[in-house]
Amino acid sequence: MATRKSSAKPNVSAEELLSFYREMLLIRRFEEKAGQLYGMGLIGGFCHLYIGQEAVVVGLEAAAEEGDKRVTSYRDHGHMLACGMDPKGVMAELTGRESGYSKGKGGSMHMFSKEKHFYGGHGIVGAQVPIGAGLAFSDKYKGNDRVTFVYFGDGAANQGQVAETYNMAQLWDLPVVFVIENNQYAMGTSVQRATKSPDFWERGAAYGIAGEMVDGMDVLAVKEAGEKAVAHCRAGKGPYILEVKTYRYRGHSMSDPAKYRTREEVQKMREERDAIEHVRQLLLTGGHASEDDLKSIDKEIKDVVNAAADFAKESPEPALSELWTDIYA
Repeated sequence: MATRKSSAKPNVSAEELLSFYREMLLIRRFEEKAGQLYGMGLIGGFCHLYIGQEAVVVGLEAAAEEGDKRVTSYRDHGHMLACGMDPKGVMAELTGRESGYSKGKGGSMHMFSKEKHFYGGHGIVGAQVPIGAGLAFSDKYKGNDRVTFVYFGDGAANQGQVAETYNMAQLWDLPVVFVIENNQYAMGTSVQRATKSPDFWERGAAYGIAGEMVDGMDVLAVKEAGEKAVAHCRAGKGPYILEVKTYRYRGHSMSDPAKYRTREEVQKMREERDAIEHVRQLLLTGGHASEDDLKSIDKEIKDVVNAAADFAKESPEPALSELWTDIYA
């Protein structure tokens, strides 16, 4: 099946297009600031940035409804912002402060929001996939018409627990959308070197799971595919697999110099395929916004991100007594 691409004309209103631009820009500017704070030593441990992949979560959140759930891996800041979590709380958690979403004890890789139905970044590769199926099982059991989005990467797609989860999800007709964020490099290994069958979505055929591939650098194409997947799940037809072809501009984590690919390759993607620039051009050529309008949005977003960074820096670290809280449910 060919990769789904959006039509030449946007399938959304000017207001929606502007909101996508704003949301993707928020993720990018937030991640750029997180990278700066990491370099300053204010963020410790591992830190995996989402720069380049913004269209994936923004497009799929546009297809979600209130009450739908989401769970992902450790590259999770973008997912949090896209589902409406407060940038201040996310940044405070990154810097290990008590006002963070996990009281400063989870850091970059382990944040949760019951209010936004965000069930975490998870540090173990592929571990979130069976957890996501469990969330979908609870909704099917309750009969509440909700859908769970389970995000994982091309590296995790080769994990055995993914195959086991596919089988259970199809066996029980679970309302789960498996989203393979194929950014083409599992840590430092390209898909071509690591995987004999690179079209990951096709593996669902062994279990009878429907799916397709979508251009993850096109937010409109992602939204369109997401709506189809969600409708499939809400109709009681079981799980759906979306393989979203995307690309990360930075290394696997902040400690990765990314020497396994050329600078020219990354630059070519930035110049020719950037998801934010694509929407920017749609807004300008469609007469939906002027250059000044977009500059104003950029300034507004930078102010939000700077405020989040200042909030994080000014927040106290958790008290030692916090070591003994939240140990058991």
